[in-house]
Amino acid sequence: MKDKEKILFYILGSFFVSNALLAEFIGVKIFSLEKTLGIQQFNFSFFGIDNLSFNLTAGVLLWPVVFIMTDIINEYFGRKGVRFMSFTAAALITYAYFMIYFSMELHPADFWVIRDTPNGSLNMDLAFDTIFGQGLWIIVGSLVAFLIGQLVDVTVFHFVKAKTGSSKIWLRATGSTLVSQFIDSFVVLFIAFYIGAGWDLKLVLAIGLVNYMYKFTIAVFLTPILYLLHYLIDIYLGKDLSEKLQLEATSK
Repeated sequence: MKDKEKILFYILGSFFVSNALLAEFIGVKIFSLEKTLGIQQFNFSFFGIDNLSFNLTAGVLLWPVVFIMTDIINEYFGRKGVRFMSFTAAALITYAYFMIYFSMELHPADFWVIRDTPNGSLNMDLAFDTIFGQGLWIIVGSLVAFLIGQLVDVTVFHFVKAKTGSSKIWLRATGSTLVSQFIDSFVVLFIAFYIGAGWDLKLVLAIGLVNYMYKFTIAVFLTPILYLLHYLIDIYLGKDLSEKLQLEATSK
């Protein structure tokens, strides 16, 4: 019985941490959602800022997985489980950034620096530093937003569960994600670009709202996956252990 519990926590935590870590690093790429889907670009106008569209970081591909894992860990292992994984992920992300910056200071081998490609010569060392050398404020903003978002998520999740009981998984899971992502969307931009880069507050708010529109839509569409994972985990654990863990999670 205990082995199943530990294996489940290990698997969920591994997906949680690995996706959070990867999301941070692929997030340096900004892509156009409309062009990727082959549709006409939206032209939103918020707070007096025109021509806004879904230009998003590639990290949005993985953050939904992180928040699904958050809700599932919350369901079976409670606040302590989520906090443990959140702080573990934050510590490993910080460690990874230090290692990246250390690697940027290494003197490149002569034969590696210039690489010929069909599109011309590429300075590999410059490309490496440009891609991974995110600004300090972006790193700080991302980590702070991640931790605040996780702590808000777990709080809202258990507040809703206390009101509704074990039913309405969609309400506590999707509801907590929508609230935490609303805060996350603005905190990271506020720290990274309002404080760190001096952007106009209206521009920060406008971009944050567009980002949240995307996250809101994805959170709603991913709700069925929560039910599928819940179903599969219940089969794996068995009815008695599943109910035991969920009951204990409410008091953790």
